[in-house]
Amino acid sequence: MRALVKPRPGPGLELMEVPEPSPGLGEVKIRVLRAGLCGTDLHIESWDDWAASMLRPPLVVGHEFYGEVVEVGEGVPDDERYGLRPGQRVSVEGHVVCGHCRNCRAGRRHMCVNTSNLGVNRDGCFADYVVVPHSNVWVQPDLIDPDLGAVFDPLGNAVHTALSFPLEGEDVLITGAGPIGVMAAAVVRHAGARHVVVTDVSAPRLKLAAAAGADLVLDVSTERIAEAQERLGMTEGFDVVLEMSGNPRAMAELIDNCTHGARVAMLGLPSEPYAIDWGKVITHMITLKGIYGREMYETWYKMTAMLQTSQVLRDRVRSVITHRFPAEQWQDAFDAARSGEVGKVILDWS
Repeated sequence: MRALVKPRPGPGLELMEVPEPSPGLGEVKIRVLRAGLCGTDLHIESWDDWAASMLRPPLVVGHEFYGEVVEVGEGVPDDERYGLRPGQRVSVEGHVVCGHCRNCRAGRRHMCVNTSNLGVNRDGCFADYVVVPHSNVWVQPDLIDPDLGAVFDPLGNAVHTALSFPLEGEDVLITGAGPIGVMAAAVVRHAGARHVVVTDVSAPRLKLAAAAGADLVLDVSTERIAEAQERLGMTEGFDVVLEMSGNPRAMAELIDNCTHGARVAMLGLPSEPYAIDWGKVITHMITLKGIYGREMYETWYKMTAMLQTSQVLRDRVRSVITHRFPAEQWQDAFDAARSGEVGKVILDWS
């Protein structure tokens, strides 16, 4: 079968023929139809310090995808309600957890201390077929098309972050208009926020955020967040902030524009440590909450339920996909994603 492989340590990937995998005990074999590019994949392709510390090549990369179940191994549940069977269309949670640590046994699987990541620590989805544990498979309803199903992993990041705090009637700031920030804007609007403001320095990405439901988008290379409050007639700061950029300047400015008692959910990963005004965090009683991955599997239930109730939300989430490439043009897809001027990039493996 075809697979996009990191064959050895160092920059680059290769599209090559590799043996087709077979499902083992408790595993499911899936034919990949669509796969999304993530920043993680760019780090792996360029072989930066993080990738060198995490990967043990050779390895098939990729972790965001939608496909069709083609074979189930022994020990996979086959009951009518919760079982898995060939022909089902599915998305997959990319974090494979141990099931034994304290967090796993307490139902906090997204905080498993022994997590193995698809496409990082085990063969991933940039291939014709992939094998995963049955417990990681999420069966999709018919209204979730392949493109939409392929972005469930990053959509889960957006939903987990956005729904960390109550949103009804709140003024919400989202710093960073990457694909996850744009999807978060759609989710926040769907959940009933009053004002939704999104910041970035990329005009194309801000345009995507506006189309996804933001009331106001700001290019923070030329405008300040305080100006957004004036333009929207806000008398106090933002109630909820979703920090998606990992940018130290964004963090400093958002704290200055929070109301007392504001809540900040932080998903963006900084490239290095940075200072913030802890005096203001303390005296203004601002809550900072780190976010990682998706709640397994409560976030998945919420994603599917919300998308089932709203064609508008489905369209807005799908609109984050700006580029689609056949698998053979993977290099063009990586180049587009690396430009920083696009939304989500999808590879077609069908």
